[in-house]
Amino acid sequence: MFFGKLLPRDTNFFKLFNQHSDHIVEAAHAFSKLVANYSDLALREKYHREVNQAEGAADRITHEVNKALHKTFITPIDREQIHNLINTMDDVADLIQDSAETMALYDIHNMTDEITRLTELSVKCCERVRAAVQLLNKIANPSTADAALKTCDEIDKLESDADRVMRTAMSKLFREEPDVREIIKLKAIYELLETITDRCEDVANLIEGVVLENS
Repeated sequence: MFFGKLLPRDTNFFKLFNQHSDHIVEAAHAFSKLVANYSDLALREKYHREVNQAEGAADRITHEVNKALHKTFITPIDREQIHNLINTMDDVADLIQDSAETMALYDIHNMTDEITRLTELSVKCCERVRAAVQLLNKIANPSTADAALKTCDEIDKLESDADRVMRTAMSKLFREEPDVREIIKLKAIYELLETITDRCEDVANLIEGVVLENS
């Protein structure tokens, strides 16, 4: 029985990574629709539920991966890389949900151009994360490894774009918004949305490490 626990398991970590990245994109798209239809309360609530459902599905996969790590003797890549990657990916899904929750809790009434722009960049980052994750199980192929690194570089550039939008948004907010409460609310939303792209960059950095060590 002891030796049976040490035998390789058939957990497909790459498949689970792919499923998780699908849920990240689902959450990002639902959040984007929430922002686009924010003035319609029924649609807002509908897309908020979809964000929560996608985040919940991502959470379950994270739990499955972390549980499998304790039961799997041989893993396709370093187990610390697996642990860090799935949990950082889950941070992305959590932040998308946090953004939707914060909008509801703070009773945000209107979407600003800056929220829309940061949301667009977040969606693009999440889509590129999924593209990079889907290449992980084929990085032994040099051209696939190069494609993964290129995708990670695209994520880095999107994160830099979000930084610039964030700085402009903060400058405009403090110069033009007279209501201190609105400043506090919008500042929190801007920071959450920009942090989504930060975490996507963190995922990209982890993927780069996996590619460079295993290709």
